[in-house]
Amino acid sequence: MLNELWQKLKEAIFSVLPITLIVIILSFTPLLNLTTTEIVTFSISAVVLILGIALFSLGADMAMGPMGEKIGSSLIKTKKIKIVLIICFIMGLLITVAEPDLSVLATQVSSVINPTILIICVGVGVGIFLLLGVMKIIFKKDLSSRLLFFYLIMFALSALAINNGNGGFLALSYDSGGVTTGPITVPFIMALGLGIAQTIGGRESKENSFGLIALCSIGPIIVVLLLSLGINGNIFPEINYEITEPLVNAIFNKLLHSLKEVSLALALIVGCFIIINFIFIHLPKQKLLTIGIGILYTLVGLVLFLTAAQIGYMPVGFKIGESLANISPIWLIIIGFVLGLVVVLAEPAVHVLTHQVEEVTMGGVTKKQMLIALSIGVGISICLSMIRIVFSFSILYYIIPGYFISLGLSFFIPKVYTAIAFDSGGVASGPLTSTFILPLAVGACVALQGDSKILEDAFGVVSMVALTPLITIQLLGFKAVLANRLRIKAREKKILDAMDEQIIYFN
Repeated sequence: MLNELWQKLKEAIFSVLPITLIVIILSFTPLLNLTTTEIVTFSISAVVLILGIALFSLGADMAMGPMGEKIGSSLIKTKKIKIVLIICFIMGLLITVAEPDLSVLATQVSSVINPTILIICVGVGVGIFLLLGVMKIIFKKDLSSRLLFFYLIMFALSALAINNGNGGFLALSYDSGGVTTGPITVPFIMALGLGIAQTIGGRESKENSFGLIALCSIGPIIVVLLLSLGINGNIFPEINYEITEPLVNAIFNKLLHSLKEVSLALALIVGCFIIINFIFIHLPKQKLLTIGIGILYTLVGLVLFLTAAQIGYMPVGFKIGESLANISPIWLIIIGFVLGLVVVLAEPAVHVLTHQVEEVTMGGVTKKQMLIALSIGVGISICLSMIRIVFSFSILYYIIPGYFISLGLSFFIPKVYTAIAFDSGGVASGPLTSTFILPLAVGACVALQGDSKILEDAFGVVSMVALTPLITIQLLGFKAVLANRLRIKAREKKILDAMDEQIIYFN
């Protein structure tokens, strides 16, 4: 156990150190003027963040993954499709309602829409699309065609939202899809899909095990777009990232708030698991004890992560965006790209995804390849988002071409790469994006466009983080296909050369 924890700590240090060093270096330049208190708070938060990620990753391996996989495989073995789908809808709804990542976003737009209404609506969207995703696995249907169908519905609703005078709600809708697949939802849903796909079997079981995250990211976008049609006129949120109370009090309050949120999320998952285990699975006591310890690690890890991110990263993110925008938009775009390269490494669910991808593909897609592709994708997405804030144009100018390019690539690469890519988009836009990158975008928007444009221009950055990995991961697949073809051609040439030599010899 200690050895595994040490390995997770090393991974977490590698993940958090780059972004920490960049911020600290920036604080000693004219580009960013942080106070000593802010630097110290940020540095301590980074240490706590490392510990939180390590404990969460260990807990996900011990509890979240095994629970999801056992539920998926045991439900399929019952051969009662209606029961499977009902349970999947309920679990999708409950897990999402208690997802801390979604709560972070809902809190930041509480002056625009009631957080409870937003969270419940998003939960319903995830529940419906998790049900549809499980049906895709059971009946072995193609992912790309379903994504295309739902994207067309999504774009049609986007047009209606703009026509209704709610262009600002557009970015929030797409962001809600990005934050839904957070650190609790991702390991559970991915393991659920893996358990179902492996139990059903077949030649395409690898491909079928991915894609649930991609579909679950669409549901919230469609539901929030529908919700926006009932709201007349553009409104903008009142956001303040400054810590106005004494630091010790702020840490204590955030710690309690995070503990409440994460405990609720895990309680819902554990409650469902206990019921399903009692009826269908019947795990031995030793296995249940291991899962229980894993849940405890997950709880402590996520509480530490969320508290550190909200106390140390939110205020600093806002200040970086505001400072860079006031100095020069060029610096904002450049630093945004650099921060995007490293911020994805610190997302806890990213390590769950890359581990499962490497395991399921048996090393065909390595963790290193995934991290490089994700880093480049997220770097580009933050860069493009900063450009959008500078020039103030609609998120649709990125979203529509981006999704069509990603869908176009899906016809030229192995389907497993497409499924991995679309899952990666949802995973990349985790809680650190909401607590660091989104405040950075808000700070830049306040400096360049004013408070009234926050919802329209600053929001949407999370959806961009979810979009670009779809393209970069599929380009990784395209590269693999091309390399494979070149190897085949080289082998054929070698055989032909050998045959020519034999002909010459016999002649």
